[in-house]
Amino acid sequence: MPPSLSASRAASVPVSEENRAAAPATDRLLHWDRDHVWHAFTQMQEYEPLLIESGEGAWLFDTEGRRYLDGSASMWCNLHGHRHPRLDAAIRGQLDRVAHTTNLGLSNPTTVEFARRLVEVAPDGLEKVFFSGDGSSAIEAALKMAFQYWLQAETPQPKRTRFIAIGEAYHGDTLGAIGVGGVDRFTAMFAPLTFEAIRLPPPGFSGPSEGMPAPTLGESLAALERMLEEHRGTVAALIMEPLVQAAGGILVHPPGFLRGVRELTARHDVLLVLDEVAVGFGRTGTLFACEQEQVVPDLLCLAKGLTAGYLPMAATLTTERIWRAFLGTHAERRTFFHGHTYGGNPLAAAVGIASLDIFLDEQVLEGLAPKIARLGEHAARLARLDHVGDVRQCGLMLGLDLVADAASGRAYPWEEKRGTRACLAARGHGALLRQLGDTVVIMPPLCVSLEEIDLLANAAEAGIRMATA
Repeated sequence: MPPSLSASRAASVPVSEENRAAAPATDRLLHWDRDHVWHAFTQMQEYEPLLIESGEGAWLFDTEGRRYLDGSASMWCNLHGHRHPRLDAAIRGQLDRVAHTTNLGLSNPTTVEFARRLVEVAPDGLEKVFFSGDGSSAIEAALKMAFQYWLQAETPQPKRTRFIAIGEAYHGDTLGAIGVGGVDRFTAMFAPLTFEAIRLPPPGFSGPSEGMPAPTLGESLAALERMLEEHRGTVAALIMEPLVQAAGGILVHPPGFLRGVRELTARHDVLLVLDEVAVGFGRTGTLFACEQEQVVPDLLCLAKGLTAGYLPMAATLTTERIWRAFLGTHAERRTFFHGHTYGGNPLAAAVGIASLDIFLDEQVLEGLAPKIARLGEHAARLARLDHVGDVRQCGLMLGLDLVADAASGRAYPWEEKRGTRACLAARGHGALLRQLGDTVVIMPPLCVSLEEIDLLANAAEAGIRMATA
């Protein structure tokens, strides 16, 4: 049994006696949490409250002073750790100027600078930045841009109204994002409210069709080519996460899939939308996942790590070609009639600029290789556990499938919540992890140390052993 972290304590980030005295008692907060807060993706009848009060580096501290490694990077968005002094200072500095101004019809120096910095680091050709509030919003903007583009292109093609998406894809929870989503447990209920995408099976994964062989790389690309031929002139765009489908279960694509998709979409003049909400900003080992196969999309969606996990912000980057289709006089009504109250918020832009500076000054990407290798060593070890089936890693993203029988891959009944039980058990060993069904995910902040990766893997092993005993 791996060593427990439960005895490992550290004083939480200091809170002044005056503030602590004024704050409600923990038991009252726990009561209010149960009574008033409706938590996302949480069955509230079974919810067990945990109040996180402060953080430092890769660690979080609860109201009782217990500490936990942030093994899910606070839902995959924290990059450089909690309370990074440069990020904190960036927000304080912007507060001395202005906290928010609208991005509808006017701008802010900090937001303008951030847009320029994003264009400088993004794949060549992505020169226009549309700001919004979260990952789903970035996806919605991209889908609407793609749709409207074909209505207003130099040679309009109004029949291009359909979208191709990957099986088991997750692109967010708003209705447009659900339309291109493919995880039935998230989307099936809302199908009457939205459109239906054309679904491409991902290579290497059989999806929901039990007993069916998983398509190979060649078979998936051949299927895509048939789809593009069959629906010639009616597909506006294809949307996908490059390299790995994160919330779909850390489904890692084989090398060459992204490149093959780009070549086929370009050949058929279908726009390519890349969703790097979860996989961007270093998660896969490069700043953007699409860099690894030298692919430039027509639209690139960013969020989560965009502000290093500090403030809500998203961005949809696109090309001059798409931008020009929206230009015209007021009377022509070619405007992109879409926007968000807090789009381009200068506080978020300030911390986003500081995060990009940290990537450069602290050589974050250069330091990832040994961390990725160490996580890979633990992945190989955890794969030998009796109830661990498939293990998939891409950069600092690791998914461990819990199965009733590893030899056959037979799944546990979903009602047994083995993944949830494993992650709850890992809390007792000092780690906060997040499950995707019966897949246990380890995705720490990029600042995590080698020793902290060891502790995370040990806590995950302890949780898995307890949940599968």
